[in-house]
Amino acid sequence: MGRHGSLRRSQQARLDGRGSRAGNQRALHTGSRCVARKKVLIQSIICDGKSGLLGAFPDIPVQMCQFHQIKIIVRHLTRKPKSPAAQALRALSLTLTEDTQAAFESALKRWYVQYAAFLNERSVNEKTGRSHYTHKRLRTAYNSLKRHLPWLFTYERFSDLGIPNTTNLLEGKFSEMKQLLRCHRGLKKENKLRFIKHYFAKKTS
Repeated sequence: MGRHGSLRRSQQARLDGRGSRAGNQRALHTGSRCVARKKVLIQSIICDGKSGLLGAFPDIPVQMCQFHQIKIIVRHLTRKPKSPAAQALRALSLTLTEDTQAAFESALKRWYVQYAAFLNERSVNEKTGRSHYTHKRLRTAYNSLKRHLPWLFTYERFSDLGIPNTTNLLEGKFSEMKQLLRCHRGLKKENKLRFIKHYFAKKTS
């Protein structure tokens, strides 16, 4: 757990898409109650955008990792998209970590105005006669940005909390912890848990 109360990855790992949305919500609230019982105040949450987590805690500032958002865009558009619309959207996503919310939203609106017709093109299936969006991957990438916008700049709105805009620091701590655990492969489960608790206690002291 980071300085500002980020949820542990073990709690986030349940949101891997295999469970139902209701099940994910229950797991999240079970985890938050466990943290509350330990008298730990969750000041903010930073996550990689797992389903259900972003809107699960309306009273807690939640920041979606901007690097994970960029990865989502690249996954849908590839590193070398062919259409000018996809090229422009990928380039825009790469400015996430540098832009303010106002600047990024303004640029995204300009992108939509320029490429709306292309984005909304439809094709007809000759066999069924049904129409579908022609550029599905581009639409998915754009909709991902639109859907996640409320959480991509939380750090900017709550500057007094010192929320990071990526999970890099948290990922680094977990990587370090895992490396240390690999040096003690013979530890029993209870000793591993004790080791993890001691590790985070040192990091937050």
